[in-house]
Formats: sequence, structure tokens, C-alpha cells
Amino acid sequence: MLTIFKVFIEFVTILLLFYVLVFWLRGMWDLSSRPGIEPTPPALEALKDGYEKVEQDLPAFEDLEGAARALMRLQDVYMLSVKGLARGVFQRVTGCAVTDLYSPRRLFSLTGDDCFQVGKVAYDMGDYYHAIPWLEEAVSLFRGSYGEWKTEDEASLEDALDYLAFAYFQVGNISCALSLSREFLLYSPDNKRMARNVLKYEKLLAESPNQAVAEAVIQRPNVPHLQTRDTYEELCQTLGSQPTHYQIPSLYCSYETSSSPYLLLQPVRKEVIHLEPYVVLYHDFVSDTEAQKIRGLAEPWLQRSVVASGEKQLPVEYRISKSAWLKDTVDPVLVTLDHRIASLTGLDVQPPYAEYLQVVNYGIGGHYEPHFDHATSPTSPLYRMNSGNRVATFMIYLSSVEAGGATAFIYGNFSVPVVKNAALFWWNLHRSGEGDGDTLHAGCPVLVGDKWVANKWIHEYGQEFRRPCSSSPED
Repeated sequence: MLTIFKVFIEFVTILLLFYVLVFWLRGMWDLSSRPGIEPTPPALEALKDGYEKVEQDLPAFEDLEGAARALMRLQDVYMLSVKGLARGVFQRVTGCAVTDLYSPRRLFSLTGDDCFQVGKVAYDMGDYYHAIPWLEEAVSLFRGSYGEWKTEDEASLEDALDYLAFAYFQVGNISCALSLSREFLLYSPDNKRMARNVLKYEKLLAESPNQAVAEAVIQRPNVPHLQTRDTYEELCQTLGSQPTHYQIPSLYCSYETSSSPYLLLQPVRKEVIHLEPYVVLYHDFVSDTEAQKIRGLAEPWLQRSVVASGEKQLPVEYRISKSAWLKDTVDPVLVTLDHRIASLTGLDVQPPYAEYLQVVNYGIGGHYEPHFDHATSPTSPLYRMNSGNRVATFMIYLSSVEAGGATAFIYGNFSVPVVKNAALFWWNLHRSGEGDGDTLHAGCPVLVGDKWVANKWIHEYGQEFRRPCSSSPED
């Protein structure tokens, strides 16, 4: 994540230089069109044309903002130390204890400018809970390198002090705001705005002396739609913890044939993960070659993932990933995959009784907060298929992940780590057709690595004799 963020910073810097170059080129072009002025040299023409071809592929501010938000997301979910992140290490902080969560092979440190950019993104959102520690780290790093000029830096110690001072003022810590503002004036004594701020802070402290010793408690921003945040984050922090099988005899491993001729000669290794909700893991469900083929087929079609919002499909902050839909006519490997899923589950996986294969890519910081796969509203777009609700989910892990990215079942209180080439299966509905509330689940943020999954969602219709209904809502 840190390396990617640094690359974003460097790209944005390059982008700004490109813009300066283009403006200069445009000026040259305008001059060349005037009488008596030499035409633009061919080399400049070629440079201008080349830039226009790659301009749309260069990262924009949205990319920089997304990288900063991802760092803050990892900081929250895994309780990571900002100082550790700045040094390139992943350390969890709980009280006074510091635990190494993941040890990277190489350390990539952030500069003061990098930390400033993250803090500024939070500051601009009014999120001082995240802005202050990142700006503090920026100030610390800028102090250590004061007087050194780096071409990639867009900010300075004065900028970091300015933002940090006002952030502390916003949360009610007048004493820190005053101290930082006075330090700012040491480097920029002619700044009238900051001089007025110093007078303002001194007056406030004179009127309320108790504020000089009071520590402001900065609350983490609330997430109204996420009522299970604490449980979700605790499960993610385990990085995937399956139940201990010898302590729960009803959980077992076996070779699964499902009485299918297709699987008799090559049964699949089945591991029962949980009973309520019923969740099983099929090991080595696909081969490395098949996984790579599916990822390759989907990659050109990947787009920002969306969620249903009323009758619309919208991108949202609580689901950060890219996805693509693949019809089984795209490649024979998808036909084989459908046959294997049908043999294992005993369900009809052909449209319209099932959806096309959805391939999803989660980059570093990519996640999907707690949600249901089945529709919980009769107006859901899922019913447009006229094949009922999603009765089951078959999710295939197409890659490994170095850290993070577990699938957490919130009410089941367990999480499953990413197991390369394995497939996770669960029922979303009871036999009565009622939604199973215990299937609330989440895709934890990817801490290190690149997570690929493929989802096959199977619907109610077409399964009437394959999974008969029941009059009991508990079945």
C-alpha cells in the first residue's frame, strides 16, 4: 500500500509537470500560427501528441484520494500505527502494546509530503480523527529534513504546521493550536493570517485557562449504515480464523462426490466450516491454470463495482473493488466450471436460474463491508431476472493474499482466510424461502496482496426439486 501510494504521489507530480509542459506547448502552437513566426518543431508536435494519448491513463486527484482513504481504512480496521505505516511496517496498537501484524520483505518509508497528502485528504473531509495523526507525522518528518529540497514535495513544514494547528483548533485543543502556530511564525514571521490566529488562541486561553491543560478526545467518525463495525473489525483482525475442528466434532473434512458421476473419479476435498449458517470450503476446486485463465478473461472488462440502491446501481465507499461479468459462451473453461459447481451443489446453475460468473478484484485496501447476498427488499433489482431470490452463493478464490482479505461472517462470529483455488459455499435462504440473517458477511480489506474471487449466485427458481422447500423457517 505504501509503495502504491508513493507511486501515486510521483505520478501526480509528473502529471503536474506534464500540464506545465502542455501549456507551454500550446503557447508555442499559438505563436507558430502568427505571421512571421517559425512553425512548431516536429519533436514538440510528437511530444504533444504522445501526451494526449496517455493523458487519460495518468492518475488523477481521485486516484490520490482513493489511495489515502485506503490507508485510513487499513489504519482503522487493523488498528495500525500511523508511525509504523510511515516507516513501512504494519504494527497493531492496542493500549500500550504494539504487535507486528505483518513483516514485509522490504521496507518502503513515506516522506513528510506523503503523510501530509493523506492528512490533507482527511482534513478536507472534516475528519480530524484521521487528519491529526497523519499531519503530526508529516510535521515530524518535515522537521527532521528541514532545509532539504526535494523535487517531489508539494508541501512544506509550514503547510503541515498550518493544517495541523487548525485541525487541533477544530477539535478544541487550543493549547496545541497555539504552540504550532507560534512555531509556524518562526519560519514565516510575515504571515499576517497566522499572527491573527495566535492572538485569537491567546485570547481564548486567557478567557478559559482550563483549556490549556484539557486534552481533547477526538471521536472516530460514525458510520450510520454499519451497526456491526466492532464485530466486523475484530473478525478481520484475526486475518481469518476457522473453528478448531477437534473441539467441535460436527465439523469435519471429507472427500465429496455428491453421488455425481462427474466427481466419482476425482472427488473434491470438502471442509465443513460452520453449521449455522452452513458454510463449507471446497479445497483445490480450480487449478492454477483455470484461475489464471478466468482472471485473464475478466481483466479487460473490469469496472468499479456497484451496489443496488433502489432501482439504480451505484458505486459506494463501503464496496471498493472492480468487477466483470463473464458469460459461459466466452470460453470452454467457464462451461467446465459450471458443470463442476452443478455436480457439487446439485443445483441448476444455468441462466436464468443462476447469474453469470462475476469476477471481482480487490486491490490493497479493497473491501466490502457487511452485507447480504440475497435481496432483503421486494423492489431489489435481483428480482428482474424473474427467477426468485439468491438461494446460494458459490465463491471461488482465484488468488492468494499475503495478509487481510478474509471473509467474515458477522453473526456466525467466524472468518475464513483466503485459500487459493478453494471455493466457499453457503445457503442464503432457508428452505422456507426466508432469508437467513446469519449469512451477513463481509470482505475484509486487503492488507497486502491482490485478491481475486469469482462469484456464482444461484436463484430459487429451477431448484424446486433439487432443494425442496419446507414449512419450517428454521430449516
